[in-house]
Amino acid sequence: MSDPKDNKPVDDVTGVETTGHTWDGIEELNNPLPRWWLWCFYLTIIWGIGYVIAYPAWPMISKATPGLLGYSTRGEVARDIDTFREASAANDAALATSDLATLSQNEDLYRYAVSSGAAVFRNNCSQCHGSGAAGAKGYPNLLDDDWLWGGNHEQIAYTVRHGIRNDADDDAHYSEMPAFGEILEEGDIPVLVEYVRGLAGEEHDATLAASGEELYIDNCSACHGENGMGDRDQGAPNLTDAIWLYGGDRDSLTETITYSRFGVMPPWSPRLSEAQIQAVATYVHQLGGGEVDPAN
Repeated sequence: MSDPKDNKPVDDVTGVETTGHTWDGIEELNNPLPRWWLWCFYLTIIWGIGYVIAYPAWPMISKATPGLLGYSTRGEVARDIDTFREASAANDAALATSDLATLSQNEDLYRYAVSSGAAVFRNNCSQCHGSGAAGAKGYPNLLDDDWLWGGNHEQIAYTVRHGIRNDADDDAHYSEMPAFGEILEEGDIPVLVEYVRGLAGEEHDATLAASGEELYIDNCSACHGENGMGDRDQGAPNLTDAIWLYGGDRDSLTETITYSRFGVMPPWSPRLSEAQIQAVATYVHQLGGGEVDPAN
């Protein structure tokens, strides 16, 4: 019986066996793989076997195989976090008990508060107030000097600590605007809209606005003041500065007066440490609209 190997086609030019595959008359030579390539291939197989034995690799029902080394990326991150916490523990302890009104006198601690406060803001506050703190409809712009509940260090820290109109903290800022659609006549609301736009110096119907003054005094001045400049103790916005949380166009103002607004901010004290609250208050204060503290 003849050896099957003797029946394999051989290239006439090189004398090397071919695989029998032909493309457009070009035959594929059956050359052996380079020895260095084979050794690299074998080594990768050995390395792969060693890796799945030493490190977490195979997924199970509730977790992966732990590996002989017990390595964990989550554990590594946790160790890094602990390292940084230990390194900043002294600054955090000092910041937690600092008087924010005089914190800028300690340059090193103030810089630490601003940088760590920026990280706290990005992780916890930017989802509502935006990454640049410019806010959005219904979420205050923290870059300007228009503050509903006060803009000095302590007032900002209090707001962060306890929140606004939430049910989780008894010390939260609280106020509630009535839905005037249930109180006023339907024709009264367009009149109030024109009057409020006039207070802010916006384009308005002067005739309607003139007839809206009495409505405003009777229904709105108790919170917003007779001059429309608001009341921080109640969180009542200043209506004269043309800075609108929910919009100052006629449709938005009509909706606000008719149905009221009831924005809620959670208390951050359960989730942030006192040092983090002090830090983020310092960061927000220095963004551009922070007000002078009473001590200064």
